Amino acid sequence: MNKGELVEKIAAATGLSKKESEGAVNAFVETIQAALKKDDKVAIAGFGTFAVSNRKARTGRNPHTGEEIKIAASKTPKFKAGKSFKDMMN
Repeated sequence: MNKGELVEKIAAATGLSKKESEGAVNAFVETIQAALKKDDKVAIAGFGTFAVSNRKARTGRNPHTGEEIKIAASKTPKFKAGKSFKDMMN
C-alpha cells in the first residue's frame, strides 16, 4: 500500500474528503518526524513506538576494492511494533 492508497482508505473509513485525509496523513508523518528530530519517542498504544537509534562509528569495506573505510556514527529512525499489533499478525 502506498500513501495514495492509504489516503483513499482513510477517506472511505472516516467520511473525510481525500484532501482532508491527505492532510491528516501528512500531519501524522510530520509530527512523528519532528518528535524524532528532537530525540523524542512517539508511543501509540496498541500500535507501536517510533524512536531514534544511535549507530556507533565503525570500520567497513569498500566492496569493489576491499579497502577499509571509516563509517561515521549516525542516527536512524526505528519502529517497534506493540504487543497487540504483533499478536494481530498471527
